[in-house]
Amino acid sequence: MNTGETEACEPDSILYVHSISQAGRILPSASRWINSIEIDFNLFPQSRNTWGYESLPSRFAKSVDFNLTVTNPKNFKRFIYASSAFVSLVVILCFLLHFLPNKQRHHGETKDLTLALKQALVFFDAQKSGVLPKDDHMVKFRGDSGLDDGNKSLVGGFYDSGNNIKFSFPTAYTITLLSWSVIEYHPKYEEIGELDHIKSIIKWGTDYLLKLFVPPNQTSHGSITLFSQVGGISNNKTSTDDNCWQRPEDMRYTRPVSSCDETASDLAGEIIAALSAASLVFKDEDTIYSSTLTKTAMELFDAVTKQDPGFVQGMYTTKEECGGQAREFYNSTGYKDELVWGGTWLFFATGNTRYLRYVTENIVLAEEEGSSVDKGILYWNNKFSATMVLLTRLRFFIDLGYPYEESFILSTNYVDSLMCSYLSPTTRKTQGGLIFLKPDHYAPLEYAATASFLSKLYGDYLAVLQSSSRGCIDGTSFSVDNLHDFSMSQVNYILGDNPMDTSYVVGFGTNYSKHVHHRGASISWDNQWHSCAEGSTWLNSKNPNPNELLGAMVRGPDWNDVFLDERDKPWFTEPTISSNAGLVAALVALRDPHSSARLNGAGLLGIDNLGMFSNIHLI
Repeated sequence: MNTGETEACEPDSILYVHSISQAGRILPSASRWINSIEIDFNLFPQSRNTWGYESLPSRFAKSVDFNLTVTNPKNFKRFIYASSAFVSLVVILCFLLHFLPNKQRHHGETKDLTLALKQALVFFDAQKSGVLPKDDHMVKFRGDSGLDDGNKSLVGGFYDSGNNIKFSFPTAYTITLLSWSVIEYHPKYEEIGELDHIKSIIKWGTDYLLKLFVPPNQTSHGSITLFSQVGGISNNKTSTDDNCWQRPEDMRYTRPVSSCDETASDLAGEIIAALSAASLVFKDEDTIYSSTLTKTAMELFDAVTKQDPGFVQGMYTTKEECGGQAREFYNSTGYKDELVWGGTWLFFATGNTRYLRYVTENIVLAEEEGSSVDKGILYWNNKFSATMVLLTRLRFFIDLGYPYEESFILSTNYVDSLMCSYLSPTTRKTQGGLIFLKPDHYAPLEYAATASFLSKLYGDYLAVLQSSSRGCIDGTSFSVDNLHDFSMSQVNYILGDNPMDTSYVVGFGTNYSKHVHHRGASISWDNQWHSCAEGSTWLNSKNPNPNELLGAMVRGPDWNDVFLDERDKPWFTEPTISSNAGLVAALVALRDPHSSARLNGAGLLGIDNLGMFSNIHLI
């Protein structure tokens, strides 16, 4: 802001002023020649440069240039007093708005959760690798692909995200979470005609997971083999799944395979959980397949928890040949949470208490191993909070008593504290109300979706038990309605009730991402083969994707609620199967069932209270 003398004023009538940055007020200037005045009242949050990518300015950032000439000092003082009062009022209003419930912001029409759920499931059909079902016409721009994977022994599975790599770790997590949602809410899926659909998605995943495990009697060295990845990255100019922008159907380059042994404890634990949970999904309609899943999970569990001298458990990404390439994408920071997670689901699948004993004997170690930045977050790298919810479910509905009381009490206290943290006014949330569980990382929607799922699920447990409220360590309490409102606020944010007025699920609403970071969606489906070089032109194009990736949830906005719909910025626009699994779970949990949902022991909440325990027999 430039100031100076004007011909219309006498020099003696001019008051020169300046400001001190952060002072929040204008001060008299000792000099007649002031080049600039900086006024910063710090009314709005400042941009944070803690992301792993290019930071963006806050939506509230302002820059104004103007000329200021003071002709009457008395009137100027009145102006300063009035301005100060106005600024104080604005600060008070901003403070009050910050602590109002999020549901009072961004009022939008009621979201069609059924439609969103149906769309979110279609995304998994778009991610399928292998020979696609001929009667599946949900996704028009996909065809058979990856038919030589693992010398044809690893055909199938899902492409992880916008690339053409198949990662075993997040695939297994995805199947576990989808299976869990079916076990709890299968009446809701059935009511909207999606039960068979999601079961076909789960089976597509478990068929592939069964191929990843090679028992020791089929190998010459006496150890098991776990395949951790198909496809990869390269440090040279060779075309790979990472550096070649090409549809899966057009791949001609070599796709490497990474393998592990039984010391890949985390990968094994997640596969055990997926196979065990899925066995419950199919237990009534295909007992042979369900039994195959369970037996494979048991065999793998025995292999990775053996007590042989010298046997060392560990993380799959610590070994180059096993997870060296996955480290950049899905770096594991622990393994005990996966082993107790897998053991818990194996207990549900078999009813054998030796698995529950393993869980309760190792649950404290799993908590101690967990990273502080992951505390309370359910996602592909941390399943501890989800395991505690499952143990709490056991305590609430079929308390097994001795010798598990201590672990069950620990789990219940943990889950209550977790819910309190979600609802606490001090928990980090964006200005628009999105819970930000990992503020120094991207993909906030993935963590918000699973928080939404766990809170609504736990609320349903309490509602079945007719529990009115639960207490927090600070003396406050929360109710079932509090959990529902929080859960709904996060899903509503994802579906469009946010400062950008953007739906972060492709195809839902009228304003959503048109430039999703995804190879298959961004390249025209024209029956022509496109090279890597040709694909790059689609990557860098500013035009919308020619194919709509229906139901894909993108990674989402930054801390300032800012989202850039640009294909070359995957930290905003790339979807993943693991994040979409959390969205599906949250959507089905929140969808209100009709009275017809009272099927197979389900109450009006649409939750199957006891179906999960069908294999557990009390003595």
